[in-house]
Amino acid sequence: MRGPERGSLTVRCRYGPGWKTHRKWWCRGVDWARCKILVITTGSEQEVERDRVSIRDDQRNLTFTVTMEELRRDDEDTYWCGIERTGADPGFQVKVTIDPAPTTASTTTAMSTAPVTPEETRVSPTVTSHHSESRSLLSSVHFLLLLFLEVPLLLTMLSAVLWVNRPQRSSWGTQSQLGHENQ
Repeated sequence: MRGPERGSLTVRCRYGPGWKTHRKWWCRGVDWARCKILVITTGSEQEVERDRVSIRDDQRNLTFTVTMEELRRDDEDTYWCGIERTGADPGFQVKVTIDPAPTTASTTTAMSTAPVTPEETRVSPTVTSHHSESRSLLSSVHFLLLLFLEVPLLLTMLSAVLWVNRPQRSSWGTQSQLGHENQ
């Protein structure tokens, strides 16, 4: 996607009918697992605005639209549009390039459309964009796995090492007593 500096950029993200009431989001960052959510819907069709970014879900047409306004050169980055669900969120990556401002004082808008739903429910491909609250759920799951699987494993390994390296009781006293008995 390309947008003009000081202009706006609109991305339309498509989804399947089963995703109508799910919250939709737009985040920024190359790494899907760590991207920062800029704006998220409420699960309704109400437009949500935050800073220079807005998002609106059109449940009738199974699309949500993200608009970035007053584009700056530092807005150039990787973004994701996605849908919140239990487990990993479906999403689609969008690379945004900001073209230098034209010498004239006009503003223009760039627009593109892309699917966001998983491959099995994806409609025909086009071009669009990912979520953090679900990622926090994934982080929680990862933490629990770490806590309940990896920590006990490490403790078991540590116990085994300590057991093998424990000070041994001297068998000297026993041999000495046996020696006296044999005499």
